[in-house]
Amino acid sequence: MLDVSQKKAQVQLYEQIIEKYKSIDVLVNNAGVSTFTKFEDRSEEEFDLVMDINLKGVFFGIQTFVNLFDKYTLKKGSIINIGSIFGVVSPDYRNYTDLPRKSPEIYGATKAGVIQMTKYFSVHLAERNIRVNCVSPGGIFNPRNPQGEDFMENYAFRTPMRRMADDKEIVGAILYLASDASSYTTGQNIVIDGGLTAW
Repeated sequence: MLDVSQKKAQVQLYEQIIEKYKSIDVLVNNAGVSTFTKFEDRSEEEFDLVMDINLKGVFFGIQTFVNLFDKYTLKKGSIINIGSIFGVVSPDYRNYTDLPRKSPEIYGATKAGVIQMTKYFSVHLAERNIRVNCVSPGGIFNPRNPQGEDFMENYAFRTPMRRMADDKEIVGAILYLASDASSYTTGQNIVIDGGLTAW
């Protein structure tokens, strides 16, 4: 298990991957956490945890990938960051009538940071032939820890496709960005939200 907030741990893991496979072509920065206390009660520890995993972890992942890319003179790479619609819009709190897991301000702030970091590094890494993109999912149904029935109904009402996503519906965009089919795609934030942010 990798603690992405620890730079040394990321370097060690990526070195092991290159040692085994002789290359590292794609990085998906997918680790993410949130906190669900009210912002009035937000502790510094909770704030720091979300920042460390969601933002610092992404930065260290990109930094490590690029440094090893240069060290081993690799030819091309694709970095895919996982953002969120809440890096683009604010959560609609009218949805959370029976769900205490409200998406907090710090989660959205870190995901907005991930989207901006994607744009920044897409520009600065283009000369190295490293593409950097982001996938921002909307609400995904969690069968292991289901959202409340009222929440799902409220969320569906706010979404043109009238439902939450299945996690498999996010995979296609990641596969596209990892493949040569997206060889001229960089700096993009692909929002997969059933149309929620379209209105």
